[in-house]
Amino acid sequence: MNPATPRQATPATSTGWRLGDIVVRRVDEIELPRQTGPWLLPDATREVLDEASWLRPDFADSEVPRLASHSFAVEAGGLRIVVDTGIGNGKPRANPAWNGLDTDFLERLAAAGFPPESVDLVITTHLHTDHVGWNTRLVGEDWVPAFPNARYVTSRTEWDHWAATDLDEARTQMFRDSVRPVRDAGQYDLVDVPEQGHEVAPGVLLIPAPGHTPGQVAVELRGSDRRALITGDSIHHPVQLSHPHVHSCVDIDPSQAIRTRARLLDGVADTDALLLGTHFPRPTAGTVRREHGRYRLLAEHGGEIPATAA
Repeated sequence: MNPATPRQATPATSTGWRLGDIVVRRVDEIELPRQTGPWLLPDATREVLDEASWLRPDFADSEVPRLASHSFAVEAGGLRIVVDTGIGNGKPRANPAWNGLDTDFLERLAAAGFPPESVDLVITTHLHTDHVGWNTRLVGEDWVPAFPNARYVTSRTEWDHWAATDLDEARTQMFRDSVRPVRDAGQYDLVDVPEQGHEVAPGVLLIPAPGHTPGQVAVELRGSDRRALITGDSIHHPVQLSHPHVHSCVDIDPSQAIRTRARLLDGVADTDALLLGTHFPRPTAGTVRREHGRYRLLAEHGGEIPATAA
C-alpha cells in the first residue's frame, strides 16, 4: 500500500449536481501532491495566482495550484456512465505519486450507486495514464476490464494517434495494463467526433477538444434543466480561466490547446452551465463569468446525493 494514499471510510453519499433529468456525481480518487501544480503548469506562478484572488483558498494555496484526481459518475437516459477512470490501483508507474496506489475508489463508486458490473458506458476523454487507470483491475496475474458489462468509448482520432506513435516504456506499460485488456475483451468502441459533437447516450455528447492530445474530447451534458461541460484536460485548473496562456507541460500542441480552451469557455460563459473540472480540487464545479477581459469561476459546491438505486 502506498503510504501517501491511506484508505478512508467510504461515504454513504457522494457530492453531485442535478441538471434536471441528468445527475452527475464526483467520485474521488486522490488529491494530487502539492508539487504537481508547479510541474504540470509551470507558468502558474505565485504572481499569476495573485492576479486571480478568487482562486484562494479553494483552488490554490499561497504559492501553487491545487489539483485532484476524480471521475464523474453520470445518470442519463437510464444509463450509468463513468467519465474517465483516474490512476488505478496497483499499477507500476514512473510517477512516484501514481505508483502502486491502493485507494478505495471502486468502493466509493459503488457507494454512489455505480457498482462496476452496473456501469453501462465508460467515456475516455483521452488516453493518458491518469484517465484510464481504473479501466482495469488485477485478477490473479491478469488485468481485466473493471467494468465487465460496459461499452468503453474514445475518439477514433485519439486512438489512431497513439497507435501510430512510438511509445516510451512508461506509456507502453500503461497501454499494456489499462487499455489493451479492454480492447482485447472487445469492449472499446472508437467513435468519430465531428465539430458539432457526437451523442453517445441521451443528452451526453462528446465534443472535440484537441491540443492536449490530438483526439481529446470534452463531455457535454444536456440536462432538461441545465447544461454542464466536463473538461477533460482541456482545462487542467481554474487559473487557466483567468490566464488561458498557462498551458500544461504535457500538451502536445499548446497553441491548439489555448484555442480549444477559449472556444469551450466562450460557449459556457455568462450562462448557468456548469463547468466540471476533471482535475479541479473541491468544489470542482462552477459557472463561468467574463470579468475584465478574462474569465473567472464562481464555485458551486454541489450537494450530497444519495446512492442511485440498483
